[in-house]
Amino acid sequence: MTAEQLNQRKKIILELLDDAFYVPMKEKELAVFLQVSREDRNDLKICLDELVREGKITISAKGKITKDEKRLIGTFISNRRGFGFVHVEGMEDDLFVPEDETHGAFHNDLVEVVLVPGRSGRRAVPGRGRRQEATVKRILEHGIEHVVGTYEKSKTYGFVIPDNTKIDCDIFIPNERSKGAMDGHKVVVEITDYGSAGKNPEGKVVEILGHRNDPGVDILSIVKAYDIPYEFPEKVMNQAARVPEEILEADCNGREDLRGISMVTIDGEDAKDLDDAVHVRRFDDGTYELGVHIADVSNYVQENSALDWEAKERGTSVYLTDRVIPMLPHRLSNGICSLNQGVDRLALSCIMTIDQKGKCTDYRIVESVICVDRRMTYTNVAKIIEDHDPDLMQEYEPLVPMFFLMKELSAILRKNRHKRGSIDFDFPETRILLDEKGRPTDIRPYERNSATMLIEDFMLAANETVAQHFYWLELPFVYRTHEAPDMEKIQKLSTFLYNMGYHIHVKGEEVHPKEIQKLIGSIEGTPEEAMILRLTLRSMKQAKYTTECTGHFGLACDYYCHFTSPIRRYPDLQIHRIIKEYLRGRMKENRIAHYDSILPQVAEHSSRTERRAEEAERETEKLKKAQYMSERIGETYTGVISGVTAWGIYVELPNTVEGMVALNKMEGDYYLFDETLHEVRGKTTGQVWKLGQTVTVQVKDVDFLTRSIDFALVRDEE
Repeated sequence: MTAEQLNQRKKIILELLDDAFYVPMKEKELAVFLQVSREDRNDLKICLDELVREGKITISAKGKITKDEKRLIGTFISNRRGFGFVHVEGMEDDLFVPEDETHGAFHNDLVEVVLVPGRSGRRAVPGRGRRQEATVKRILEHGIEHVVGTYEKSKTYGFVIPDNTKIDCDIFIPNERSKGAMDGHKVVVEITDYGSAGKNPEGKVVEILGHRNDPGVDILSIVKAYDIPYEFPEKVMNQAARVPEEILEADCNGREDLRGISMVTIDGEDAKDLDDAVHVRRFDDGTYELGVHIADVSNYVQENSALDWEAKERGTSVYLTDRVIPMLPHRLSNGICSLNQGVDRLALSCIMTIDQKGKCTDYRIVESVICVDRRMTYTNVAKIIEDHDPDLMQEYEPLVPMFFLMKELSAILRKNRHKRGSIDFDFPETRILLDEKGRPTDIRPYERNSATMLIEDFMLAANETVAQHFYWLELPFVYRTHEAPDMEKIQKLSTFLYNMGYHIHVKGEEVHPKEIQKLIGSIEGTPEEAMILRLTLRSMKQAKYTTECTGHFGLACDYYCHFTSPIRRYPDLQIHRIIKEYLRGRMKENRIAHYDSILPQVAEHSSRTERRAEEAERETEKLKKAQYMSERIGETYTGVISGVTAWGIYVELPNTVEGMVALNKMEGDYYLFDETLHEVRGKTTGQVWKLGQTVTVQVKDVDFLTRSIDFALVRDEE
């Protein structure tokens, strides 16, 4: 049965159930009524199972089939206080499930829920506003099989306290299934019984990560909790070992030889996987040639090889505070695939002609052989083009004219993007310094400089050019898309900004990225800049990988893809294969059909692994910030209110650490929360705390389990 036949048969069943004369039937009765032959009965069962899974029909305990529009399928999100929420794809708000209506649902379970009539918006949930209430009817699939946590031992049994605070109960571990774990060990537990009302889940220890105080175990626990592949399988490492250390002469055949062009890599001091090199030169007519040369990883990672399957599963490299978990083994990522100085390398090159207005007037995309002249750092290039550092200018004398051409071209490209409305959220990244035992010693904002922005400008130009080229060829491709923001969120943001003296112009049912750009320009340098940037970013949708080219709202462009980082991102590697097949004239009907069949899954999985990596990176950062502040209990800091909720005020310090002042710990008053104005007001005193306000706080406590920091406000009189 094809997908088209399945959908057609599901439609027939739903139309029957919609009929006013339909009386609930069992599966066998339905088969007779629809005149389904015995050999097609299995297809009918598949149709019914699909409709149940989609929440479109219900099969009662007695087997009666009915259509129930109020039954929905979603993911259960538990809360340590017993209640939970269900996220249903396509619904704006999560459904609220009271503690007595969860019916044994475990965090991340796929569940079938029924909306509770008359309880729409009945309950106000802390921090979530008023929510439609629902009850869990059926657990369709458990979403979590393994849990990471801390083992605690008693005489006759043990239990594991989950690191994930959304799991609202400990896991019971029989002694014979503890694998010898001791008090304080961080362990991975396989759940064998999900428990029920009044009975905790049960499991067995499958891996001991080390003691919670051992260096690196804290971050390893996060890696395991997010199920990020950590070690490469033996088959993958064996395949990597067979990859040559230098390029082969045979691999150069048919490629354009660009080794005579002077080019550089520009990266951070610690970077070891260098996947992009650039060159710039100016023609007599004033136009520029910009060459972006990307490592040809696909030459060494063949489709459907062990290396490819592992890279696809990982989706992306993950950059944590104390380690990098690469998408490819180091032999490739730091070796033959890295554009190291002074050695020949295979590349895919996008060579563009850019006019004085920043428009790409001509380009070519070619397979090439390159040789990088120098490995440059952002710091040194910035010192040359901004500070004219004499020592560095002397050391890199032959390349200095090109660096200043790069500065010129970067400014032109940036001005052109700004003109069309491209949005630049310039958030300072955090750099956390650790000692040899993994303890944080300092936290600093990591600011972008002119060299980092220069490389961003060049990579954006290449990504747009490649995406546009393949869009018009109408070939299967993976695009990077960013939808326009939800207008309800923009309206709320607009109301808040109006009360602060700022304005976003909304035309009809849409907002142009230029309006966001103007807002960012108007708040630059103000005390509330970071706060408004964060609020605006939260109003945006998340960028993702898709096979349809629907444009990129944030960049204000119609065509965009990720072409420039195949060492660390799978979508880039995937489209390199498509580009090469096209360049070699092999993109025939069978290959088009092949890519049409695999790319939707590649795009969806890549978006998922990207989110997983971001969440793990964020949790690692929160953990190290909590550890850092635990050494500073009692100290006072000046910060800015970065969030206001019904339960507390969030304050961000200059070093990017964020903590919360709990309202229930602010004595002597009763507090009212205004969601529209993003402020909290004391009912009796009239004292107001609002977003962007500067306050002084004292560090009161740190909770390592939730990775949160408690602040207390230091009042003026104190």
